[in-house]
Amino acid sequence: MMNIFISNLTYAITDGDLQELFEEYGQVSSAKIITDRETRKSRGFGFVEMPDAEAGRKAIEELDRAEYDGRVINVKEAEARPQRSNNNRGGNGGGNRRRY
Repeated sequence: MMNIFISNLTYAITDGDLQELFEEYGQVSSAKIITDRETRKSRGFGFVEMPDAEAGRKAIEELDRAEYDGRVINVKEAEARPQRSNNNRGGNGGGNRRRY
């Protein structure tokens, strides 16, 4: 499985457009344009998952710095997301301690 990061996309690109672009290189498990939580508008980047790593590498090689919908896109293997801790402390040491 390969997770691919794509940036510098036009704001009009849809999940379907992204999937169609990468299907030229092999099977696509998922294609997702990242949107702003409040406005629901595209943030100009997205992710594609491809089950065949070799097909994913070929897609990266051929699509990175290619022009797509009038823009030069950046395509690379996505970096793993950092693990979040489950301590619910919020980074402030926890508790509602009064300080005098």
